Amino acid sequence: MTKGEEFPAMYVEKPKSLLVMPPINLSTAADAKDYYSTTVEMPIALHGYYTFPYQLTSDVLKQQGVYDSELVYDIPLNKFHDYFGADAVLFTKIVHWDTSYTVIASTLTVSIDAEIKSTKTSEILWHYNGTVVVDLSANGGGGGVAGLLINAIATAINTAAADYTTYAKMANGRFVGSIPYGPYHPMYLKDQQMKLIQQNEEKPVQKTVESSM
Repeated sequence: MTKGEEFPAMYVEKPKSLLVMPPINLSTAADAKDYYSTTVEMPIALHGYYTFPYQLTSDVLKQQGVYDSELVYDIPLNKFHDYFGADAVLFTKIVHWDTSYTVIASTLTVSIDAEIKSTKTSEILWHYNGTVVVDLSANGGGGGVAGLLINAIATAINTAAADYTTYAKMANGRFVGSIPYGPYHPMYLKDQQMKLIQQNEEKPVQKTVESSM
């Protein structure tokens, strides 16, 4: 599928400004929302859209009694145009933020579901769901019991020291890349024939550290 075929409403409505809502955390990781929320605004802006400062948006919403994006997901969104002048609203859901750990292997799975909805019609203009799997395992410790022990220790260190913000940026890069370019990007309205990356078929990304042992 091309962008024009998959997201025709984006090219019809042509939103210029996006209000990035605080992510809805459906995962079991309590801190996933904090890691993820700091990594959304900049990629959207670089993709050609005017974005409202995330912290300011969050503070204004709290003043209006909105502490959770789920509260406004299914209601008419015209108020966001009245309050902020936003053409559309970006909702993101953290579906999975799971670390799977065994003695010699560890992976981080980040699954994101995201939508852009019009503040004029509340209709969905764009939708994405995808998964990034990061391999945190350490390899190369050699064979035998000693090698297994070295790998196990290095894997534990790797998992504990993982920069989860980096992986949140990685997940964002995947979904932002599928959004049609905004009006402040040279490719605006020129990307309708661009092919989309297949969603939910991502191969694990290798992340290893060398052990000093």
